[in-house]
Amino acid sequence: MNGPTRQPIQRRPVRVGGSEAAVARQRDRGLDEGRARSICTHRGVEIGLHLRPGLSDEDFVAEAIGNLAAFRLQQERGETLGWQVARVEGPGGHHFRLVVRHPERVLDIGFEHDLKRLLDSLSAETVEDLRKGFEVAKREGLKPTRIRHVRESVDFWRDDFWNWLG
Repeated sequence: MNGPTRQPIQRRPVRVGGSEAAVARQRDRGLDEGRARSICTHRGVEIGLHLRPGLSDEDFVAEAIGNLAAFRLQQERGETLGWQVARVEGPGGHHFRLVVRHPERVLDIGFEHDLKRLLDSLSAETVEDLRKGFEVAKREGLKPTRIRHVRESVDFWRDDFWNWLG
């Protein structure tokens, strides 16, 4: 053989599970470090926000809940997050969605738990409490994202359920 010899590829270990702080939080939740690094979710999470029918000023309520939950999660975790609040118009009405993403890495398993806890606490607040909390958060540095209006049509052939079936 006169060609170049093949050198084995040196691979660096891939770190799944996020920053040292995220790993420490997982360890505090009872997960050992090796296990904490192997558990992950996607880079983002999408959550449906279904508000009480007949709620006055529901666009503001959805915007406030989504922005406050994402902002408080960002503060608690000490990480930069990106988020959007969407009003999804469909054939049978509308609902809201909150999409939260980490711009650089895969999310750790505690992310969804922390977000759920924040959303549960915000859902118990009155509209006035949300207004006050929203204004306080803006003074603390929240740059609220406005509601994005999206039209969605049902496509059963591209639905995740059908993709899951194979």
